[in-house]
Amino acid sequence: MAKGKIVVLGSNATRIEVQGGGIGPTGNYLNETVVPAMAFIDAGYDVVLATPNGTKPHIDEASDSAVHFGGDQAAYSRAKAFWANDPSMNRVRTLRSVIEEGLDGYDAVFAPGGQAPVVDLMQDPDAGEILRYFHQHSKPTAMLCHGPVTLISALSHAREFRAALIAGDEKKANEWAKGWQYAGYKMTIFSDSEEKWIEDEILHAKIYFYMPYALNMLGGEVIIGPDFEPHVIVDRELITGQNPRSDHPIAAKLIEMLAARREKAA
Repeated sequence: MAKGKIVVLGSNATRIEVQGGGIGPTGNYLNETVVPAMAFIDAGYDVVLATPNGTKPHIDEASDSAVHFGGDQAAYSRAKAFWANDPSMNRVRTLRSVIEEGLDGYDAVFAPGGQAPVVDLMQDPDAGEILRYFHQHSKPTAMLCHGPVTLISALSHAREFRAALIAGDEKKANEWAKGWQYAGYKMTIFSDSEEKWIEDEILHAKIYFYMPYALNMLGGEVIIGPDFEPHVIVDRELITGQNPRSDHPIAAKLIEMLAARREKAA
């Protein structure tokens, strides 16, 4: 019998807006999705993958490489096989169906990165409803790389806030930013300098806003570590990781938090 259930919030985005009116390729990062999911299952938890429209996330091609598994070809092959074949990665639900099933049946929520969540999850009302529930009940909430931008969906006017950021209207964005549930929390997210590397090497274009700027505007206390080095912040029920190399540490922290909660409840 499983110890409990963890819902993984996946994105359906395959393109991200870039300055000048174009679009660039995006998706969820392979290692950020499967490394934690495999760790959760190994620790005895059931994993439920859910997305806005109920279809399987697109994997960002930039992440489809052994480089993101420390150059370990065997680890990369295991991850690819897990993503392709494991039932937890293929019985994809809609976010709405997870809500309707009852969020009290879930022990934690996890959102991986890749830039995809910046497109849909950060403004998705169902993602917002899930996060508000987990926040209100102080249940473990883990977000990796660009994943912490999903926390913005908890805002009443997340869509308007995102639109103001893209329009470069800081005044309007500040108006929509009021009342964020995670204001005052310490957190981390993909840094400006890490993002610039993605812009230069992969997108060959500039995105409309950087992630720390958005979270700071909302009242988050963003703490950035060295570029592309593991960095995880824990504040109350919230666990955030900065970049792809934080995949193993964030999974370990969430499992540790869940174990402490089980021990306390025993």
